[in-house]
Amino acid sequence: MKKPIIGIVPLYDEYKDSYWMLPGYMTCLEESGAVPIMLPLTINDKTIDELVDMCDGFLFSGGHDVNPELYNEKKKPECQNICIKRDEMEKILFNKVITMNKPILGICRGLQLINVLLGGSLYQDLESELKINHKQKPPYDESFHKVDIIQDTPLYNILNKDKIDVNSCHHQAVKELSSKLKVMAVSEDKVIEGAYMEDKKFVLAVQWHPECNYKKEDTSVKIIKEFINNCK
Repeated sequence: MKKPIIGIVPLYDEYKDSYWMLPGYMTCLEESGAVPIMLPLTINDKTIDELVDMCDGFLFSGGHDVNPELYNEKKKPECQNICIKRDEMEKILFNKVITMNKPILGICRGLQLINVLLGGSLYQDLESELKINHKQKPPYDESFHKVDIIQDTPLYNILNKDKIDVNSCHHQAVKELSSKLKVMAVSEDKVIEGAYMEDKKFVLAVQWHPECNYKKEDTSVKIIKEFINNCK
């Protein structure tokens, strides 16, 4: 059977004017049975159409803070670097992928961006707004906190667990959840850690980083493999 091709949204380094990829995103997909490719950072509509046709699924990766203008807020001092071109690209890509009903896995920023593109909002900085720290120091394959998995959700069906340990490397998070999303995981301090679209084939996003700990955590492997299985 032909392996599914999964497009990964690129990371961007504004200081070197380059886009790049952390190896974990690639290796977690390749070792679980997919062919990962890094997408170009483009807002060319026809190019994105070609990418959507070519790929069987899409991984919306971590990275820059989401531009607060996308959820009608001004940028606070605690909001860190944004990448307007990436925001623009992902908006175009997401809308096309959703229309085609192709599988999407969102990780960290991926969850935040999907929520914003569907009408939700974000905490621009958890520590200053809620006095919550969800940003661990390396190594990122270590667990940092627990999350509660909500029953009768895709994540519960994948893991068959009420609670799991996760790593964590974010200072922004979902504030108001989009009405088009449903919660599937919440941290012990009540931060939304996972959400999904009920009316799509597979649109699932988590706040933690399964690509960093999949070699140690069976829960991460199960999430990745379920995504790939839906891309076949």
